[in-house]
Amino acid sequence: MKERVLLGLSGGVDSAVAAYILKEQGYHVTCAFMRNWDALANNDIKGNPTIQNDVCPQEKDYQDAKAVADALGLKLLRIDFIKEYWDYVFSEFLEEYKKGRTPNPDILCNKYIKFDAFLKFADELGFDRIATGHYAQVQHNETESIMLRGADDNKDQTYFLCQLSQTALRRTLFPIGNLEKQAVRSIAKEQKLPVAEKKDSTGICFIGERNFREFLQNYLPSKNGPIVDICTLKTVGEHIGVMYYTIGQRKGLGIGGNLGPWFVAGKDVEKNILYVCNGDENDWLYSDSCLVSHINWIGSLYPNPTMHCSAKFRYRQKDHFVTVTMMSDDTAMVVFDDPISSITCGQEAVFYENEICMGGGVIDDVFIHEVSLSKRISERADNKME
Repeated sequence: MKERVLLGLSGGVDSAVAAYILKEQGYHVTCAFMRNWDALANNDIKGNPTIQNDVCPQEKDYQDAKAVADALGLKLLRIDFIKEYWDYVFSEFLEEYKKGRTPNPDILCNKYIKFDAFLKFADELGFDRIATGHYAQVQHNETESIMLRGADDNKDQTYFLCQLSQTALRRTLFPIGNLEKQAVRSIAKEQKLPVAEKKDSTGICFIGERNFREFLQNYLPSKNGPIVDICTLKTVGEHIGVMYYTIGQRKGLGIGGNLGPWFVAGKDVEKNILYVCNGDENDWLYSDSCLVSHINWIGSLYPNPTMHCSAKFRYRQKDHFVTVTMMSDDTAMVVFDDPISSITCGQEAVFYENEICMGGGVIDDVFIHEVSLSKRISERADNKME
């Protein structure tokens, strides 16, 4: 008997080709379009003429998903997860930003929506598995499932999937994980799928292509303040709200003069001060360890009390070798083999053993020579500003 698979069809080329492959492999495929955000109800249309004057991008994605499903002769369901997204993803996203941290909503979306709420929905309808168009691979063994990097190094999305539970992974298929992007495009063109030429989405999952800062201002009102050179403690510019910037950020600082480049080195949310440093080799950007909490281990082989492995601290960042020492069931001190620039609180540290994605957790604090960088900046700022 054919296994019944519910595929998340987003309206993009990746999930469209995933649907085609599953059908060709003999699965009984049903597609589902997830609606996770209501731009009009949430009043975030400011600065987005596409929503104001034309078709909402999400509705265009639904129309594209419908065209793909029709072309493949598959049924398409439409599911609303707007409340779940607000409660479990967006609310957490805002709270983290208020603290001056930089959260990753795509990781939260995968954890709580695509591989939790969506899986429960699939269970209610009696499906055997779920599937998505992520660039990742899964190896289903007799006792557990292992997540592997996608075959395309440039598109690998295991970073965003590090919070998946073993229960969810056990039920999941990634049909395009063994393909490179070019091959996915070729299949879409060969099969004349309606989205074969559609460009990839580059925005955050619920924001899309909108200006991120303008979007965020609808929920976290801006408050101007000084931009201070952490080396000289001189004011070198004015920011529009410290929460809108991230550690290591270079563009959009608006600092004049010819002393650049400038990089964000730290933030004081209470005093509303943005600290910057000059030059990407500046000591203020580098750290040698970090504290990681809320770690999710995908497989049963982990955690070991202490282990040497590789880690990513941002998507598409190169791997760095680290030593992970567990301090509790879900908290670890991570020591880098070599100092790393711009490690950011709120982002995810994701751990790998060669091609296996072991899991990941949230970066809670960053250290240099066992001193917290935030404490180091605070102590430096206690000197009188000029």
